[in-house]
Amino acid sequence: MDPLDQEALDAYSAVVTRVAAELTPRVASVRVRGRGGESAGSAVVLSSEGHLLTNAHVVGDAASGVAEFGDGTEVRIDVIGRDPLSDLAVVHAREPVPDPPSYGDADRLLVGSLVVAVGNPLGLTGSVTAGIVSAVGRSLPARSRGASRMIEDVIQTDAALNPGNSGGALGDARGRVVGINTAVAGIGLGLAVPINTTTNRIIEALRLDGRVRRAFLGLVTSPTPLAPDLAERTGQRTALRVADVVDNSPAALSGLRRGDTILAIDGQPLRNAQSLQKRMFADAIGSRIEITVLRSGALVDVVVEPVELTA
Repeated sequence: MDPLDQEALDAYSAVVTRVAAELTPRVASVRVRGRGGESAGSAVVLSSEGHLLTNAHVVGDAASGVAEFGDGTEVRIDVIGRDPLSDLAVVHAREPVPDPPSYGDADRLLVGSLVVAVGNPLGLTGSVTAGIVSAVGRSLPARSRGASRMIEDVIQTDAALNPGNSGGALGDARGRVVGINTAVAGIGLGLAVPINTTTNRIIEALRLDGRVRRAFLGLVTSPTPLAPDLAERTGQRTALRVADVVDNSPAALSGLRRGDTILAIDGQPLRNAQSLQKRMFADAIGSRIEITVLRSGALVDVVVEPVELTA
C-alpha cells in the first residue's frame, strides 16, 4: 500500500476509534414491552440526571423497560415523553447512568463529513459503523394518529444501520452527537433525526413536560423557487407554495388559499418547511401572526391565529 494511503487510513481509523471510545459507553440497548409486544432499540444518555434519548417508534406505547450498557450494567427506565411527529422520545433511568456525551449541531454538517453510528443492531451491543454524510436536508414523513408532518433536515448517511440501531447515536468526527439514528431506507442509506435548534426545543419539552405542544395552521405546503424578478425584490430565492388548506382551520378562516405563495411570517422570510415549523410551537398558540403571501402577482398580508394541534 502507498505510504500516503496508509497514512490516510491510519488517520481515518484514529478518528473512528476515538469517537467510538467516547460514545459507546454512553449508548445503551433498550427493551420495552407495549400493547404490540416487545420492542428493542438503542438510547443515548442525555443528562446527568438519568435521562436518555431514543426514538418514539422504539418505545411505542410502552410505559417502562430496561436499558443495558456495554459493560453489562442494567437500569430500569420509565418513558417520560414521546413525540411521534419528530420520532423522538425521552426516558428516565431509575439507577445511575454514565455521564452524557457532548451534543453538537447537525446544521453545521457538510456533505462528505465523517460520521460514526453507535448502536445495538440485531441485538449486538456496542456496534460501531462509520461512513460519511451522503446528503443533508432530507425529509422523513411522520404521523401521530390524525396528525402528520415532515421531519425536516434529516441526515442521510452510508454508515451501515440495521434494526436495533434506531435510537442510537450518530456522532461527528469530534465525538459529538449530531443525530439519533431512526431508519434504514435501503442498503447504504440510513437516516438520522438531526440534533439542532428545533429538535433541542422538542427534547427539552419532552424532558420537562412529557409532551410537545404545537400550533396548528391547517396548511399543506411545498418549497417553490421564486421568479428572478421577485427573488431580487424580496432577497430570497425560495418560498412555500400552499398546496392545500384544511377546511375550517385557522388558515382557511383567515382567507389563505390554495395556490398562495408564502413569503414571510411576521416579516421573517420562509424558505422551507422547517422555517415554518420552527414557528409552530407552544408560544404561537393563540398569538396573532402576520403572513405575507404572493397572490396573483400582488403581495397580501393575512393575519392568522394558530390553535393547538390535537392528536
